[in-house]
Amino acid sequence: MNSRRSRTWASVAAMIVLVVMIFPVYWMFATAFKAPGDVLSATPQFFPWPISLDNFTRALGGDDFFVYLRNSLTVSLSTVVLAMVVAVGAAVATARFTFLGRKALLVVLVAVQMIPGSAMIIPLYLMLRQIGGLDFMPGLVLTYLTFVLPFTVWNLRGFVVNLPIELEEAAMIDGCSRFQAIVRVVLPLLAPGIVATSIFAFINAWDDYLFAYVLMRSQQNYTLPVWLVSFSTSNQIDYGATIAASVIFSLPVLVFFLLIQRKLVSGLTAGAVKG
Repeated sequence: MNSRRSRTWASVAAMIVLVVMIFPVYWMFATAFKAPGDVLSATPQFFPWPISLDNFTRALGGDDFFVYLRNSLTVSLSTVVLAMVVAVGAAVATARFTFLGRKALLVVLVAVQMIPGSAMIIPLYLMLRQIGGLDFMPGLVLTYLTFVLPFTVWNLRGFVVNLPIELEEAAMIDGCSRFQAIVRVVLPLLAPGIVATSIFAFINAWDDYLFAYVLMRSQQNYTLPVWLVSFSTSNQIDYGATIAASVIFSLPVLVFFLLIQRKLVSGLTAGAVKG
């Protein structure tokens, strides 16, 4: 009886937390489909009716949306690919090999993640200016890598540590070299971890506004987060278009997350670090 009551209260608490977390997302979508005059209405309208697409029309009215979309996809995907290539090798090296400075490297990986990105904006700006990386897409990708790599290396290392080293030894006994054992044995088993880690890396690059705004000078190099701010001017704020643009910006990530959520959860579970 007590066990059933405990499960009931736990379910109720979980539902409350779920509602609190989901409601802002629902309110954003509901507001985006309201008529422009109802966006700032003092009377709450939980179910927009009649449904209006005027906010989306104004949000997509400019000619630069697809340019910003292309820039965001290019920068985010390039960051993910480069981060995964480097992180897989670094994760295997720190998990399987003993070398001078290994423990110091692991400490640095954790410490770097504690530094807020805003504190690094001026040093990164000066560094990129010296090498001609301002207003240059590869320079923005390099900037994102400095923040994405520590997390990806540390997270993937947890997956590698949990893989039995006997599998690699068996492959080498059968004639594989160390590199072949990693490619044919370790990488397929790391697939869930690579998927889970790459999603978080993609979201970090996709959501960034500060570095894209400061390091990119021309509008043709801006990304979607900067596009969102364009609806707020010194004269007025188009709240309806801003909310609709937020929906457009977040929808691809939400849909992709819903499609791969099972693989994401299984990947994170598989990467639990052993004590």
